[in-house]
Amino acid sequence: MAENIQIDVGYALPQRQEIIHLALPAGSTVQQAIEASGLLAKYPEIDVAQNKLGIYAKLVKPDTLLHDHDRVEIYRPLIADPKEVRKARAAEGKAMKKGGGTDAGTADSE
Repeated sequence: MAENIQIDVGYALPQRQEIIHLALPAGSTVQQAIEASGLLAKYPEIDVAQNKLGIYAKLVKPDTLLHDHDRVEIYRPLIADPKEVRKARAAEGKAMKKGGGTDAGTADSE
């Protein structure tokens, strides 16, 4: 009798995340888990050939074999490249500050 493994398949949207719990036969791949999850039918924008895939934030290929308790992650494309955003800010002369607040001691006293 074939042994089953328990896995999760996750897809994060800006407003919420979908996590599907599955029991699959041992030896299943990332591709098979995504297909079994039903997320491809629910979110037609997912393209396994184009979207990056991961297991616990480590990039993997669709043919990667799964292990018990793996979490398969389907990543959406970035809207803006973080490196390019930082370069644009630097070119504009904007300083990046920790905390995002105002500097202490810069308020005018009356």
